[in-house]
Amino acid sequence: MELQTDILIVGAGLTGLTTAHYLQKNSRSFLVVEQATHVGGAIQTGEENGFIFEQGPSTGVMNNEIVREVFDDISSLCTLEWAANNVNKRFILKNNRWQPLPSGVLGGITTPLFKFSDKLRLLTEPFRKPGTNPNETLDQLVKRRMGKSFLDYAVDPFILGVYAGDPSYLVPRFALPKLYQLEQNYGSFIGGSVKMQLEKRKLKEKKPPKQPHRIFSAKGGLHNLTHALMQSAGKEKFLLGIQQLSLLPTDNNHFKAEGILPNGEKILIQANQIITTTGASSLHSLLPFVENHLLNNITNLHYAKVVQVAVGFNHWLGTPIDGFGGLIPSKENKQLLGVLYPSAFLSHRAPEGGALLSIFLGGVRHPEVFDMPDNAIRQLIGISLQEWMGLKSFNPDLFQVFRYQEAIPQYGADCEARFITLDRLQQQFPSLHIGGNLRGGIGMADRIKQGKQLANEI
Repeated sequence: MELQTDILIVGAGLTGLTTAHYLQKNSRSFLVVEQATHVGGAIQTGEENGFIFEQGPSTGVMNNEIVREVFDDISSLCTLEWAANNVNKRFILKNNRWQPLPSGVLGGITTPLFKFSDKLRLLTEPFRKPGTNPNETLDQLVKRRMGKSFLDYAVDPFILGVYAGDPSYLVPRFALPKLYQLEQNYGSFIGGSVKMQLEKRKLKEKKPPKQPHRIFSAKGGLHNLTHALMQSAGKEKFLLGIQQLSLLPTDNNHFKAEGILPNGEKILIQANQIITTTGASSLHSLLPFVENHLLNNITNLHYAKVVQVAVGFNHWLGTPIDGFGGLIPSKENKQLLGVLYPSAFLSHRAPEGGALLSIFLGGVRHPEVFDMPDNAIRQLIGISLQEWMGLKSFNPDLFQVFRYQEAIPQYGADCEARFITLDRLQQQFPSLHIGGNLRGGIGMADRIKQGKQLANEI
């Protein structure tokens, strides 16, 4: 089979779907090819016996207006769902007990999570000088400004919840650029936060924000978002189940793509421009024309292995579940990363009187969990929930295990060489646009934002 298109998008995850959505809005000719037999990438939703559970990201944070713009565009196909107000309640495990995560300076001073000496350091944080090492790791930054107990019981669990990562590897300039800029632009975290709030307040008086900075999902599950984006772009423009895909530039600075259809037939697609939105590890086979030493700068990106488990109870008999969930610091020496409570802040995720939990295990510090059998994971979770959640026995009505070999990219110091190489390739091959979570952030809002940016480049 031979096809021709103006633009070829490789990958039908959230980035590729958003790119396709915006190209369709602008009446461009495009096709989307995807290795899997479904769209959405890691965003998949399951339904079983009255439970609606995510098999990937559970929520996103609406931190840019493009997310709201997309939901407005597809409002007839998918309904935005805001998390309930209790989502701001978060907990940290210390000595096998959940402690509320404090918010604000006063909470940081009174909480039992932090040492008294570090609480005193917190009072002098606004007066410390900004760091001078652009590749300073997150643990170094936090210990320098706030103290080790803040690292152990605030930042470390946050990083486990977001990156399933290690603060001693992540570099804030790449992994948490807003935090990095807070110190660089304002001189401190606390002082910078106060100044930013004052600036936002003045801005709101002049121009009210179009969207709030809130946690969101989609009614009925996030698969409704990805399916709606495919519908808005046009289902007929998606080719799924394409194997052994490779790209080659042609003499006129265009590209041809070769692959294998699900029926074993070869497919050849001629395209004027290419957009890739896949993971870094796939680029060696996808871009065989790029020199190995350049590709290595991109594909050496480390990914966290994560096991996600959906656990549901028709009748919840443990301690009351109220809030977003709890995170488990590395200091506690557990193989679990966190326990989220989707049924507590999203509608219709569990039967009335029941509960749905989303549990994450493994990450970069416990990769061995990825290879544990399901029964061992079930036993580990059962013991933990009985100890932490007040359950007398562990007999869930839903227990589904999902494994992700390359769940979350880790943005370390090697990002600098990666970004330089990506820019170099863009200059060398102007018709090639490389996206995906190898740059631009890992959250759902980041992926949506990059999808529009990729479409705008063309």
